[in-house]
Amino acid sequence: MGTLRDLQYALQEKIEELRQRDALIDELELELDQKDELIQKLQNELDKYRSVIKPATQQVVKQTELHEHQRTKRQAISAEPTAIDIQDLSHVRLPFYPKSPQSKDLIKEAILDNDFMKNLELSQIQEIVDCMYPVEYGKDSCIIKEGDVGSLVYVMEDGRVEVTKESVKLCTMGPGKVFGELAILYNCTRTATIKTLTNVKLWAIDRQCFQTIMMRTGLIKHTEYMEFLKRFSEIPCRAHYHSEVYRFYLLRTKAS
Repeated sequence: MGTLRDLQYALQEKIEELRQRDALIDELELELDQKDELIQKLQNELDKYRSVIKPATQQVVKQTELHEHQRTKRQAISAEPTAIDIQDLSHVRLPFYPKSPQSKDLIKEAILDNDFMKNLELSQIQEIVDCMYPVEYGKDSCIIKEGDVGSLVYVMEDGRVEVTKESVKLCTMGPGKVFGELAILYNCTRTATIKTLTNVKLWAIDRQCFQTIMMRTGLIKHTEYMEFLKRFSEIPCRAHYHSEVYRFYLLRTKAS
């Protein structure tokens, strides 16, 4: 039978083991809380991109299905439609149009000032800036007609335009403004008519190029998100952590 001092020493050891166990559990819970926050952040990012890339993705899927249907019809065989592959998008070569530093800054600031585009990733904005090409219109020209199918997004660099809806004047716009983005973002017809009041200089990007940028970034984010969830799903839950730590403690107690 051990002495009182031996019992006190053994009790101190057990107390220390329990303290270490509690510290480990606290550390693991903190780590899981951080991962929960990251998951929520990634989910918010997905929600943001979904509103932008969903119409574009649906359009590309329809085009892919049509292409597959035509190909299989020629070959007289059946096949499943090809899914959008992030690798395919990553190899798409986007056009590049040189610009002065002032023009680049103007386009970037215009996008960041636009309610529908200001939440884009900086990498997306940079690609949009690089892909925009110059367009010029003379005075009294119609740039956008209400009800038409939209295919271009514009940024005004010089001049002024008038915006009307159902023949009612809404406003005038000058340099540093984005217009035409709604038809591209939400796959709808033009919501207003825009005519030039002076000679204007614009920067434009077409629907296909714009949506390629949106889809590529969105799919990359989605892939990263899914990879993270896959790794996270392999991490035991809090209850399992607790039971494993406690089981480890019991094994050590029996061994001692």
